[in-house]
Amino acid sequence: MNKTSYRPWLMLAFAMLMLLVSNGMILSGLSAFDKSLLAEFGWNRGTLKARDLITLLATGLAAPFIGAVIDRIGVRRLILVGAAVLSLAYYLYSRVGSPMEVYGIHLLFAIVLVGCGLNVGVILVSNWFEAKRGTALGIAIMGTSVGGMIFPPLITQLVSSQGWRAAFVTLAAVPAVLLVLAALVVRSRPADVGELAFGAGTASKAGAPQGLSSGLSFGEALRTPTFWILCFTACMTFYAMMSAMAHLFLHMQDLGFAPPVAAKALSLMFGLALVGKLVFGALSDWLDQKLVYLANLAVMLSGAVALATLKVDWVWIAVGLFGLGWGGMYTMLQLQAINAFGLKAAGKVLGTLVMVEAIGGGVGIFATGVLFDIHKNYQLAFGLICVLLTLSLLASTRVKRLQLG
Repeated sequence: MNKTSYRPWLMLAFAMLMLLVSNGMILSGLSAFDKSLLAEFGWNRGTLKARDLITLLATGLAAPFIGAVIDRIGVRRLILVGAAVLSLAYYLYSRVGSPMEVYGIHLLFAIVLVGCGLNVGVILVSNWFEAKRGTALGIAIMGTSVGGMIFPPLITQLVSSQGWRAAFVTLAAVPAVLLVLAALVVRSRPADVGELAFGAGTASKAGAPQGLSSGLSFGEALRTPTFWILCFTACMTFYAMMSAMAHLFLHMQDLGFAPPVAAKALSLMFGLALVGKLVFGALSDWLDQKLVYLANLAVMLSGAVALATLKVDWVWIAVGLFGLGWGGMYTMLQLQAINAFGLKAAGKVLGTLVMVEAIGGGVGIFATGVLFDIHKNYQLAFGLICVLLTLSLLASTRVKRLQLG
């Protein structure tokens, strides 16, 4: 087998780009269309945000099954399908006229998130990196934040200059380009091209197990308390983050901010999440991962408390803390799962985490919209987020590091 080459870094760059496009266009960018859709069709926020519940529930239900497929066939084919479906879905969005049509498109988005989403990105990078896996995952997952920085202001500008329907058509070209790149460069595993993963046979300074291809079976992972604690924390934190992200654009306009300023706030949240992913991902290679994990949750909780005040002066503090804490948390969840259970059943393990994350996120977005429709403000909805993050922080103190044979 040939020595390690440039290819791990190429896979890392592609994983970051893939998450930038898929998450940026589905999980953050679509919020910039909300005002236009509400104005044109007269829907309430609960009706509109039910689309996200559909996407994330469908993603969650599909993720474990897709995870099993990944374990058998690798990630390349899924990436190609996901990119093609995303391009088609954005084009179809330009032609919608009813909530049911929107909901149908959001079922397609679920295919994208399981084919070009976090699960696939984490496994692709983990396959190609043994040493410095935390740093590599932090860099790759930065793509979700970069997408959140780029797409809301870009879409706001396109909607302003072209109208919302034409903006959807224009943006459909982006995943088409991703599809071409995937076909040219992506290979699922080093063995597919006769190469070694980066740092094969070495260990990180933090003592994280790196050669994890043996790992635990899915059944063995299910029997550990750590697995269920990670699932609970994933569900609660995704409820919190997805709710805040999906409603921030509208919430800031409720507070009197103009749409471009609201878009910039969303970009700031994702920009600081990017910093959190990179910094805390790197720190996890050198410091105790559990302490990093808990610190991220505490910072995120602080941001949620600031957001729940509904005060104009606190909203920027909330955006900053929420983004920074979430960025590190997003990376640490995936890293802890990989390091605790290995790569033997990584598709199933991460697929299950994606399932509970998606359910939590989808319910959170929808419930927050319904609570707004009932109370005409977000105070109760954001207060609930604070409670859920507090429970997550307490539960996470019980996470135990597992040693793999």
